[in-house]
Amino acid sequence: MIINWFGASCFKLQGDQVTLVTDPFDSATGLKLPRLAADIVTVSHDHHDHNNIAAVKGSGDKNPFVIDQPGEYEIKNTFVYGISTFHDNQQGKERGKNIVYRIEIDGLTIVHLGDLGHLLENGQTERLAGVDILLIPVGGNDTINAKQAAEIISQLEPRIVIPMHYDLPGLQSKLDSVTTFCKELGVSATDTVDKFKITKKDLPQDNLQVIILQP
Repeated sequence: MIINWFGASCFKLQGDQVTLVTDPFDSATGLKLPRLAADIVTVSHDHHDHNNIAAVKGSGDKNPFVIDQPGEYEIKNTFVYGISTFHDNQQGKERGKNIVYRIEIDGLTIVHLGDLGHLLENGQTERLAGVDILLIPVGGNDTINAKQAAEIISQLEPRIVIPMHYDLPGLQSKLDSVTTFCKELGVSATDTVDKFKITKKDLPQDNLQVIILQP
């Protein structure tokens, strides 16, 4: 699998037989989304910086399959589980609901937390157990911050963590930097990669690996 990040919460997960895009954003974010094509698009919540599905073309002459509700889905031997959470720590009273996605593709289990605004509860942690790669917001403001992200990493114990939703040049929202998150975890933010290629056999067995992607 090849993982690309485009800023905010938007990733492209390119598997052997399927391509999935998460949370495509619009130009009001201050970031530019490249032309994307996918078989599946997931949307964590209905805000402009996460729901620009019109920017993603389908494969061939078909539109992508859009997942924007909790539930269980199977598309091209890819399993997606949407779990209802909240965009804030007030049971959604401030910013509404958020969907966390557990994605099983190419033998890998990837969890995309969207704009999660709170620590996970016991039932949610159980449904997300066994995550290989965790895509987690770390910039604070309208999501969890670096300290909360570190607590969730302890809850889920992923093998690989890829931070998202943090400050970038041109971004209109005021977010914390990825350096703040890396200091919280005690890792370096100096090494970044344009894309991340991973297979099941490449997963680290002991130590947590943090990957900083360059959009």
